[in-house]
Amino acid sequence: MTIKFSTHEIRYIALFESMTGATVKDCLVDDENGKITFLVKKGDMGLAIGKRGSTVAKVQKTVDKGVEVIEHSDDPVEFIANLMAPAKMRSIRILQKENGEKIATLEADSRNKRTAIGKGGQNIERARVLAKRQHNINNIVIK
Repeated sequence: MTIKFSTHEIRYIALFESMTGATVKDCLVDDENGKITFLVKKGDMGLAIGKRGSTVAKVQKTVDKGVEVIEHSDDPVEFIANLMAPAKMRSIRILQKENGEKIATLEADSRNKRTAIGKGGQNIERARVLAKRQHNINNIVIK
């Protein structure tokens, strides 16, 4: 699936890449909650965050928004685990229905479930968008 970025997102990606040296695979700008989520290439997490979070803090100051960094993975199960961090999932299963729809079913205890869903459902919504764009997963269900 090809992703079309707005000029707004392209500017943020260029800024993030030039400030961190990390390669951005995807970017979500959530103006409503004042947050930008960058999906970085596997192995670029250290570059993106920097020593004791200094690099990501610099980016946050520059864009004047909260910045979240998630590591990409070609393995959909590992990718979803990365999306849900810091919440720990007991299990992650990806089922393919007969109509070709992919659904990820996650199991978590109540504390991790709250973290995974996030305030007003913003974390799970962001995870659904990125899972759809990166691995064509139609839905994420937390049990």
